Amino acid sequence: METGPLVSVDWLASRLGEPDLRVVDATWYMPAENRPGLSEFERGHIPGAVFFDIDQIADRTLDLPHMLPDPKAFTAAASRLGLAPAHRIVVYDGQGIFSAPRVWWTLRVMGFEQVAVLDGGLKAWRAAGLPLDSGAPTLEPAPSSARPQLDLVRDLDAVLAALADPQVQILDARPAPRFRGEAPEPRAGLRGGHMPGACNLPWSAVVDADGALRAPAELHAAFAVAGINLDRPIITTCGSGVSAAVLALALARLGVDRVPIYDGSWSEWGARSDTPVVTGP
Repeated sequence: METGPLVSVDWLASRLGEPDLRVVDATWYMPAENRPGLSEFERGHIPGAVFFDIDQIADRTLDLPHMLPDPKAFTAAASRLGLAPAHRIVVYDGQGIFSAPRVWWTLRVMGFEQVAVLDGGLKAWRAAGLPLDSGAPTLEPAPSSARPQLDLVRDLDAVLAALADPQVQILDARPAPRFRGEAPEPRAGLRGGHMPGACNLPWSAVVDADGALRAPAELHAAFAVAGINLDRPIITTCGSGVSAAVLALALARLGVDRVPIYDGSWSEWGARSDTPVVTGP
């Protein structure tokens, strides 16, 4: 996208309805919140938006939450939603910036290059007094395709190899008490703690209270406090691959683009008995 990884409410409002622009609502909440994203979408969404359900547009053959779909399944879903690689796509969510980066990353993994996240999300759109539509989306199917960009994804074996490479930094987006193993994981059956040598930067540390991504100077400071060297390779991870994408988006804002995400994240790592786990800082 010509704007970089983010667009403002003003930018989107002034271009809404342009023929090559598509808007995607990616609202998703943690299961314990019992707030279906689709229900919230139907109560109010940006005009013309379609709803991207990360739990449905996923590899549902795996016993892991919202894993990346295979290219064929993704292409079918994107076609149904009217999304094609030639489109400029703006993704947003209801929290501000939380689940939208996951869909931003998914689209990029599938070869969609002109994708950005709405800074501040639906909160910012509402705050600006801009109009909303309600009800089910109006879908206009379009031919689509996928060209997987596997440099943006890491699997368990790749992360195990990275742990043995002193140049690669593993950056965990979970809250600090979960990272340290002091608080239980929200998904049953997972061990507490983190990967040996991983750094911790909770995703909320890069997002303002109003839901917008923090300014570049604040982001630089946050990554520095977490012990991250922006000149060395980084892999982001979290509980299930959602908030890891928030950190990848923040890094992209700083010019550190194409940071890979460990898709299985702690939902996979913490459920196994053969992966190393440590507790404490």
